[in-house]
Amino acid sequence: MSALAGGRGGSRGALQRSLLVLIAVVAFVLGALLWWLRGPGAMDFAGGRPVALADYHAAEPTGMPVALRDADLVARGEYLARAADCMVCHTTPGGAVYAGGLAFKLPFGALYSTNITPDKETGIGNYSDAQFLAALHRGVRRDGARLYPAMPFTSYTYMTDADALAIKAYLFSLAPVHAPARSDALWFPFNQRWLLGIWSWLFNADRRFQPNPTRSPEWNRGAYVSEALAHCGECHTPRNLAFALNNRRKFGGAVTAGWRAYNITSDAKTGIGEWNDDITATYLAQGHAAGRGAASGPMGEAVDESLSQMAPEDVRAVVTYLRSVPPVVAPDLPAIRPSPADASHRNGPLSADAQGKQVFEGACASCHSWSGVSALSPLATLTGARAVNDPSARNIAQVVIGGASRTPPDGGISMPAFGSVYSDAEIAAVANYVSGRFGSRGASLSAQDVAEFRRQVSQ
Repeated sequence: MSALAGGRGGSRGALQRSLLVLIAVVAFVLGALLWWLRGPGAMDFAGGRPVALADYHAAEPTGMPVALRDADLVARGEYLARAADCMVCHTTPGGAVYAGGLAFKLPFGALYSTNITPDKETGIGNYSDAQFLAALHRGVRRDGARLYPAMPFTSYTYMTDADALAIKAYLFSLAPVHAPARSDALWFPFNQRWLLGIWSWLFNADRRFQPNPTRSPEWNRGAYVSEALAHCGECHTPRNLAFALNNRRKFGGAVTAGWRAYNITSDAKTGIGEWNDDITATYLAQGHAAGRGAASGPMGEAVDESLSQMAPEDVRAVVTYLRSVPPVVAPDLPAIRPSPADASHRNGPLSADAQGKQVFEGACASCHSWSGVSALSPLATLTGARAVNDPSARNIAQVVIGGASRTPPDGGISMPAFGSVYSDAEIAAVANYVSGRFGSRGASLSAQDVAEFRRQVSQ
């Protein structure tokens, strides 16, 4: 009997050891998966050892450009709020500025931006400084609930307290607007805000900007403007499985709000490696660069409401920073930029359906011309534009649906919206025709694709 009991005890001990080994293996695999998902930080690619802001003795990279350092607190906050592009997300078309209500269409439902005017009942009028900083840096509301990362707090976390509170001072200087928040419409489990605490623990660095002494003062200013304020990566960096930024492909391009945000790394063929500094700065400040195309959609809004309002030295600093980002290849983008198309409408891509050519002839050719080189305005020139050389034709379709406008110093131009004029099938046909005639490879959009593009656009 004692031998039998000993045998049973030995079996239990072996089972316990096996369970401990299994738990250890599962914990290791889970930890490795979380480490892989978290990935590198936004500025880790730069190398070196960042230092605390107080220990950095070169030009101050945070705050205002030099020419505006003596402005009052509200004026500084207005500049920084512009640089952070707050208004675009917190304003509905035709609605009160900063009163919220803009929809963000996601694969698992819709979110709505909130009122950030100083209204005490429906806005942020009761937020203390500490509560405002918690929202901006950690994504925590005044009532303790978690914010969804549609609010880019994982980028704003790098903003200094002084700059964040200057923005607060500016917002509190505005007239309060009574605008109750719209209810979010998210599927389970994405409607469980408590889960965002775990998400934030994994993916929010929750630390302020640290300069890199191995890089130039202009680079550090560009890093601060690009990451802490303008949050370029929120649109141009693809997301991982947990919908956090995948900085292994930093700035390599992504689909955001129904539009394609293109590769802005230094890759020479599918990024902006062949753009010189002047071309890049002009595009950022004016939304157009000759031979490269015009900004539309969310990028057009970023130019109009943010980048074009920045001091020229801040735009140049952003260019310096972009130049340093390692190249990422966008494999689905053709590396060749086509020459102008034939000026005759009789020549061009063969199409199984003449509908696209018919729509182009009726609505597009008079401004864009059959060659793609517009006699009306350089802004209407299609030749060389990345959107027409993108085989997905996503942005072509969105421009046809919603229109576009640019107003650089040398005169602007507006393209009307045709979304209510043409059917999904007609818009798909003309997008396919344009990408085939003026790009390297024609698209093959369907009416269903266009219907989905419409659904994804924020309203």
